[in-house]
Amino acid sequence: MVTEGAHLNGGGPQERLLELDFVQDDLPRLRVLVDQYAAWAGLAEPRRGDFVLAADAVATNAVEHGGGSGRLLLRRASGALECTVSDSGPGFTSSVIPELAPGLGGSHCGRGLWLTRLITDRLVVAAGADGADGSVVTFAMVLPG
Repeated sequence: MVTEGAHLNGGGPQERLLELDFVQDDLPRLRVLVDQYAAWAGLAEPRRGDFVLAADAVATNAVEHGGGSGRLLLRRASGALECTVSDSGPGFTSSVIPELAPGLGGSHCGRGLWLTRLITDRLVVAAGADGADGSVVTFAMVLPG
């Protein structure tokens, strides 16, 4: 399912820009859509490229470790562009994100989340909604001016 539109919720305090259910084959399209909506929301390069990279890393994790599929929600809220990716996998906590660059401290996993934490302004990892299986990863970048 894809729901696109600049004003999915009427432009309220949390303006929904894009909702997308995805699987592995959808990742290239997901990157294009996130880039387009990030540009529309006012996120300029090079930060926009970083935002797309983070969305790709988190969505790829959902596919590879979270049950083979996921759901992306992109919205503009409180002066930031926010991306939430949820999945139905076994779940995890932020403790899996290495403190050092992956590979330096003996860790060989967590590169995507480590990079996302490094290049975004906010990263939150939570359990699935209402006690459901899975994880919900939300990251955000502050929009200019």
